[in-house]
Amino acid sequence: MPQLSPYISYKTDEKGNGYLEIALRGFPMLRMSALNKGTAFTREERAAFSLEGLLPPRVTTLDDQVRRVYQGYLKLDDDIEKYQYLRACQERSEVIFFKLLEQHLDEMMPIVYTPTVGKAVQHYSDLYQRPRGLTVSVLGIDHIDQVVDDYPWHDVRMIVATDSSAILGIGDQGVGGLAISIGKLALYTAGGGLSPFHTMPVCLDVGTNNEKLLNDPNYLGVHRKRLSGDAYFDMLDRFVDSVQRRWPKAVIQWEDLAKDVAFKVLERYTERVPCFNDDIQGTGAVVLAGLLSACKKLGQKLSEQRIVVVGAGAGGVGVARAIQEGLVHEGLNREQARRQMFVIDAAGLVVEEFIEPDSYQQPVSQFSSTYADWSIAGDRPSLMEVLDQAEPTILLGLTGVGGLFSREIIERMAANCEHPIIFPLSNPTANCEAVPEEIIRWTDGKALVAAGSPFGPVDYEGAMHAIGQGNNAFVFPGIGFAAVLGKCRRITEAMILESAYAVADYTDKHHLHKGLFFPPISELRNVSLYVTERVLRVALEEGSSTRTDLDDVDLREYVRSRAWEAGYLPFMPASSKSEEPG
Repeated sequence: MPQLSPYISYKTDEKGNGYLEIALRGFPMLRMSALNKGTAFTREERAAFSLEGLLPPRVTTLDDQVRRVYQGYLKLDDDIEKYQYLRACQERSEVIFFKLLEQHLDEMMPIVYTPTVGKAVQHYSDLYQRPRGLTVSVLGIDHIDQVVDDYPWHDVRMIVATDSSAILGIGDQGVGGLAISIGKLALYTAGGGLSPFHTMPVCLDVGTNNEKLLNDPNYLGVHRKRLSGDAYFDMLDRFVDSVQRRWPKAVIQWEDLAKDVAFKVLERYTERVPCFNDDIQGTGAVVLAGLLSACKKLGQKLSEQRIVVVGAGAGGVGVARAIQEGLVHEGLNREQARRQMFVIDAAGLVVEEFIEPDSYQQPVSQFSSTYADWSIAGDRPSLMEVLDQAEPTILLGLTGVGGLFSREIIERMAANCEHPIIFPLSNPTANCEAVPEEIIRWTDGKALVAAGSPFGPVDYEGAMHAIGQGNNAFVFPGIGFAAVLGKCRRITEAMILESAYAVADYTDKHHLHKGLFFPPISELRNVSLYVTERVLRVALEEGSSTRTDLDDVDLREYVRSRAWEAGYLPFMPASSKSEEPG
């Protein structure tokens, strides 16, 4: 039977009921978040594990505990205080934390993840209290195998790894990026059904170029400039090799890597280990899903649209790549798909002849012949010149520049077509390119709008406009969980694309009639399991999965049967020989 850690083994009794065999006793059990039931330890368990005098006498239920913790949460006003409160809860008891998060996901997701997690990252060293996850630093890379072997979980299946170089909209945050990995994995569990005892958040501390951190005596990361070039990739190679040695079934999600390395990392490891980059592929998939829904609302096809993507970093190019795949999926050839999409960076339109042949932007760059007969002021068209000459029907913002979409820009979009699709996707809210209420007002209520941050519905002249949130959480838990269940050797573009169509189909069935182009966060578990089922099916059909035993299995039922839900299993003492861990 699987041993989860040196102290915990999962077993089943003669009736097939699961329980945990524990090789600890007394006070250490109450200090291990994976084991601590607190006041929910039964009287039999208290006697068996020498806990009788260490706990208050009343035995409570998990629901009692969650209610009490939630009451304490409601007394807090400051978001960082709420974040710390929930993190402290997780460090006391994994089960209580995830049960609480499952019940209040819509309310707590902005705390455990964006936008509040960005503040937690910035103040990581000041807020630090207890260890979690694995930090691989340049100081320990020469003995990486020992570092990895010392990690307590024996069967890690999902890793979220960041080098903290491009955290949200706040850039290089050094060792603080570990908080992002922790937050992502919380959504994998609460939203996606992946057991927390098979996950591992990772920070690759390659140094930092953030002078504020380097000059901060409280900074807990390595006080040196970032590795780059061959030295950087040598460290990542060693990390990946060591992970594959100890956890050969593990999937890696690369997170918040700077655009100059994000695409290189993905290219370097995609055939070597099952991995994907959420900022590139997850963002692309979720935006494509929203566009498919918006087009369906209009009774149109994606292939009929002319699209402008403003922002040419990892997220923007990832979105452009996903849209291109969607256009090809609808029957366009690759050149036609490129000619219908215009990617804009700070200097204007991204054009093939103005970038390096091996640039990550090259596959989504425009041909100079496309605008050969345009009247433009410079060498390549500006955003306004693209809006004037190309007459796009879709405008997407992935710049991180708050307020970038001015009234002039929005009104120009409204002049191009009856119902422009406008998604200001940058988050947090302060970085959103335009506020949905303004977009709807400036277009006389005709624009179809979704955003990257949460916004309430907009009342315009008595008509309510629902504003969906294009959150990567709708796709990445399902992609990762499918790769885990399928024991995939790689995560392919077909799997990523399927996640987009799955979210679009779910939205069409449940929410499109209400004007939403994305589901509500409160349905994240249902969405994620549906995405998992669809992506797993593709993996099995194309051979990315190594499983040969699922051909005649009901995948919907199978996926749901494997989804972890927060609850206490019975505990039994390990044999006397293994009670005292060596």
